Amino acid sequence: MFSLKKLSPSITDMIRFDHSHVMVTFHQYTRDKRPAVKKALAETICDALEIHATLEEEIFYPVMRERTHDQKVMDKSVPEHDAMRGVIAELRRTDPKSPRHDDLVFELMRDVQHHVADEETVLLPEAEQALSRDRLCELGVLMTRRRLELVTPKAGKIAANTAVGFSGSTAAIVVGVASALFAARAFTRKQPA
Repeated sequence: MFSLKKLSPSITDMIRFDHSHVMVTFHQYTRDKRPAVKKALAETICDALEIHATLEEEIFYPVMRERTHDQKVMDKSVPEHDAMRGVIAELRRTDPKSPRHDDLVFELMRDVQHHVADEETVLLPEAEQALSRDRLCELGVLMTRRRLELVTPKAGKIAANTAVGFSGSTAAIVVGVASALFAARAFTRKQPA
């Protein structure tokens, strides 16, 4: 019988991919970029982080809250998201020509790197140990559905910011190829019988 969960990447793979995507975008941002490019990259980062945080808070964290051995990491995850939302709000209000804009992007990058390190070294390995592959993929399906709900109203804006932010960049090609390979791997992975 056909099952979407057999085609879906696991929730932990999806979270890692989100982390990689936002880090690639951060690495495109430099002080010497044109203000329009800075603004587009910052918006791409902000949208990606807001969507990612919502997905984790609605789908991943509730499942992990009862299973994690490191409650400290779990307890600080949502407050870290809230702190990032505060930086995002200020960043969106700041003129990309201002040095403050650059400072906020780099502050956000430091905060995200710290948060990602906790998730990738504690929560994701614990999820992969505590949950079956089928359950991880079921959660991946839920995350995909919810992501589509969150992205759809912003699709035009996201596409425009990506086109401007990554224009002339080899990173855009890398992200595109990586996305295609990730999707291909997810759809061709053999599931145990």
